[in-house]
Amino acid sequence: MENLIELRDRLRQFADDRDWDQFHSPKNLSMALSAEVAEIIEHFQWLTEEQSKNLSKDKLDEVETELADTFIYLIRLADKLGIDLLAAAKNKIEVNEQKYPVDKAKGNARKYTEPDK
Repeated sequence: MENLIELRDRLRQFADDRDWDQFHSPKNLSMALSAEVAEIIEHFQWLTEEQSKNLSKDKLDEVETELADTFIYLIRLADKLGIDLLAAAKNKIEVNEQKYPVDKAKGNARKYTEPDK
């Protein structure tokens, strides 16, 4: 199993081998990432909540492929910007723990800035 750094390096090599790095600007990668996220959304559009939790094997395979595409573009974008995704995620979780304390956020879907009704 590869770790994130090995995967990042493998993706770098993949792009280098094909001379695609010239196209992998942050602008282009962010646009490609957005398009892949939209492809994920298409699989869930018009489904009920229950249907979205019980995808067929074929549909789940398709979603898996789109998630992989999204992950790949996210890793490439972070690499081009010099962002350590694991450190960034850890930091963001710590920020969210402060923004959404358990005693105020548990079972509550409202954003922390919305007043209680």
